[in-house]
Formats: sequence, C-alpha cells, structure tokens
Amino acid sequence: MTDQAPRRRRAGGRRGHADRAGTAVIDQMPWRLPRNPDKPVEPLREEGVLAIHKGAMRILSEIGIEFLNEEAREHLARAGCKVTGTNVRMDEDFVMEMVRRAPSSFTITPRNPERQLIIGGDVIVFGNVSSPPNSWDLERGKRSGDFETYKEFLKLTQYFNCIHFAGGYAPEPIDVHASIRHLECLYEKLTLTDKVAHAYSLGKERVEDVMEMVRIAGGLTEEEFRATPRMYTNINSVSPLKHDFPMLEGAMILARAGQGVVVTPFTLAGAMAPVTMSGAVTLSLAEGLAAIALLQFIAPGCPVAIGTFTSNVDMKSGAPAFGTPEYMRATQMTGQMARFYDLPMRASGVCAANVPDGQAMWETSNSLWSAVQSGTNMVYHAAGWLEGGLIASPEKFVMDCEVLQMIQRYFEPQLWATGEEDIAFDAIREVGPDGHYFGVQHTQDRYQDAFYAPFASDWRNFEAWEAGGGEWTAERAHRIYKEISGSFEPPAMDAAVKEELRAFVDRRIAEGGAPTDF
Repeated sequence: MTDQAPRRRRAGGRRGHADRAGTAVIDQMPWRLPRNPDKPVEPLREEGVLAIHKGAMRILSEIGIEFLNEEAREHLARAGCKVTGTNVRMDEDFVMEMVRRAPSSFTITPRNPERQLIIGGDVIVFGNVSSPPNSWDLERGKRSGDFETYKEFLKLTQYFNCIHFAGGYAPEPIDVHASIRHLECLYEKLTLTDKVAHAYSLGKERVEDVMEMVRIAGGLTEEEFRATPRMYTNINSVSPLKHDFPMLEGAMILARAGQGVVVTPFTLAGAMAPVTMSGAVTLSLAEGLAAIALLQFIAPGCPVAIGTFTSNVDMKSGAPAFGTPEYMRATQMTGQMARFYDLPMRASGVCAANVPDGQAMWETSNSLWSAVQSGTNMVYHAAGWLEGGLIASPEKFVMDCEVLQMIQRYFEPQLWATGEEDIAFDAIREVGPDGHYFGVQHTQDRYQDAFYAPFASDWRNFEAWEAGGGEWTAERAHRIYKEISGSFEPPAMDAAVKEELRAFVDRRIAEGGAPTDF
C-alpha cells in the first residue's frame, strides 16, 4: 500500500493513472493516503482538557445515558454499571479501562487492497456526502432521492482519487423499498466502486447482509473477513443522552466481527446540547464514550473511532448552522480530547447553504480546514453536502473535490523543502535585479509540478473568462460531473464473484429483505 504521493506533474499529470476508474475527464492527483504534517490547533489548556473530561465523567456517573437496547443494558449490568430501567450510569474507572482497550489506529481493507485505509495517526481520509433525502443539480433542481441519482454519486465517489471511502447513500433512493434498499444499494456500491464501504447500523438483518456482501465481493472466507476490518459503520446517539435500539444492535454485531465502528453524537448547541461550546463538546464526549465503553466490553480491542458533529443553531429560527466559528472550535476541541483518550477521530465537511454558491464553499472550507486543524483522521460528507445534509449536489461534489485536492497539495513536503536547490541561490544570482525567472533552467526543470494546477477553478482574467463563455463555477462543475458520469468505467470485478454477489442479493430480496412496519 502506498501512503505517500509519488512525484507527479501538474496535480496528476497528463499521463493518466491506472488507479483511476473511467477516462481522464480531468487532470487529477493520484490516489494517496494524505498525511497531515501540521501540529494540531489546541484551544484548550491542560486544565481545560481535564475540566471537559471530568464533566463527561460526571455526566456518565451521575446522570447516565439511556440505552434503548436490552442486550446492551444486560452487558453493562454484567460489567458493574448501575442500570435503572433504560438508564445506565458508569464510573470513570470503568470508562477509562474500556477506552484503553481501543486501538489508537486501525486499517480497513476493501475488495481492492490498494485502497486500504489507515484510520488514525497522522492520516486523514475523506468520504462522500452521506444520507441526504434529496438531490439538486442545475438541470433538474431539488427532488427526492432516487436509485439512478444514487448511482451517479457512486460514480463520482469512485472517480475522484481524493475521495477515499464510500459512505452512506447519497441521496437516499426512496424509489427502492426500505426492506431491500440496503441490498440493492450495497450491490451497486460494491460493483461501481472498489473503495472502503459503509453499512448503516440499522439492526441485525441489514448489518449481517452487508457483512456477507462485503465478504463475497472481496472473495474472502469467513475467517479472512473477520481477521481484519473490511468495512465500517457510523452510529449516532439520539442527543441528548440517548442511544437507540437498532444502531446499538448493529454496532455490537460489527464489533464482535472485528469491523470498524465510528460513534458520532449529533449535538447542536442551543438545541440538543448546552449553548456553550465546551458544554456541547462535554455532552458529545459523554455520549460517544458510553457507546465505546460498551463495545470494548463485549469485544475488547475492536476498532472504534470517536466522532464529532457538534455545531450550533440559528437562535432566530432553530435551523442548524455549519462551518461556523463555533463549529470550528468545537471540532478543534474534540480533536484535542480524542488525543487525550488516544482514539481516532471523525469530523465532517458541511454547510448550511442551499445551492453550490459562495456561502456553500466558505462554510465547507471552514469545516474541512477545522478537520485539518484538529488532527481529524476521517472526514465524512467531504464532497457534495448542501442544505444542512438534506441535499446531495453533484456540482458541489466537484467543487469540494477541488478544495480537497488543494488540502492534499498543502500537505506535500516539497512546499516547505529547504534544500540547496529549493533555496535557489544560483537562480537568484543568475536572474539578478533586472531579469525574470520564466526562462531560467531552475524554472524549466520544475515548472510542470511547481504549483497546484486546478481542474475546476478558472484563473483567467475577466476579459478572457467572458470571451470563453463566462461560465460560472457551478456551471463548470456541472459540465465536469456530466462528463465523468457519461464516460465512467466501473472498476474490475471477477465475473464469478459478481454473479455470486447478485445471487445473494436476489435470494435475500425473495426472502423479503429486512423487516419493516410498512
């Protein structure tokens, strides 16, 4: 597995890359696992870290968390926690003992081993927008999610090398019944992409179906599947102070199978959490650590990560806000606390804008850079998110990938290299006070990969831009998205494996899929 960028030309070069599905619609960077070289931004002093930790421990020991899953409560009672009805209180010694069982990093290996991810350390990986019920594009406007649009977003997810994992459905295809949606959606995800796949933790049947599909797609035995993480789920608490039944059920099944579980409380300050950011972060950590303690008790050493989705609301309307100064600080603070607990961390690339405009990009950029600043390892919703998570937009997906490539370029060590050739004394002497650097050999040897080269930004002056058609950014992004979708070629999959996968899906559909009440 390669986790450093190879030497490249013009942000990916015009030579093409074998690791890219489809044709070369754009000149993009090659696949790599980005490594964040910067020291994290840490707003909290030592006493602040301890204050938040003690606050979270007091919540867990004095107030408790509602676990709406009987099996989970039985495990925690056996562990010595105080269970009263659905309320579970746990003391600091127990929580910290369980947290210390969790690995500080782990890998996830999909059906294509070259796409293996590291979750932890200085690695930061990015995923597609997940779970919006609607989509929006320049041609069709806003509409409910459907299966064909879902497949379009999978093509974008596979195509862009700066997207490392395929998260939840984007958008949610409501034209496929919920009982079989996971089967049809995962079949497309596992055949249209070869990247790490996510499973919704929505009860036993869905989780077990997806585990079997990932096993088949990878050509694995049951023992090989369970020997190392091959997939992951993300569960959310029901803030404040609650974990629901199906997510806990699915998380426990996956933990026992050795698969990754990300625990991400959804704490909006002023609505589901205290209006103060330290209070919201404290509540979020208490909820997240409670679930991690449960998983480590039933499956010691299972791969887990702590997530943050702490932001604020518009106090005039109650609407969630993202990419705000408060969101950025909450992410940085949670990153500092994740290092205190020695856990990998998940954050997000989010905004509240309704269309892919300036607001969308400044809010998303704030979110993404706070992930960088916080030492985040896994970034959900990094491309395509709009309307506070209610819309998936292909134009926004393309525009976000430009930002993600810029972040990856920012990480490359040659930008701050200080070797003799980087200091360039001889070139400075050669040009002197009256020349320029365009023609000197030092520039000629380096110009093709000296700077980031965009695929969506337009750096021409106004007159040249206007003469070229005056195409706005979202319009350029729409054109790129259509070209990618039109020329997409799925990654290779053995025909027998694909046939076995389809047969499993067809059999489970015939059996009724997962139970629903409608």
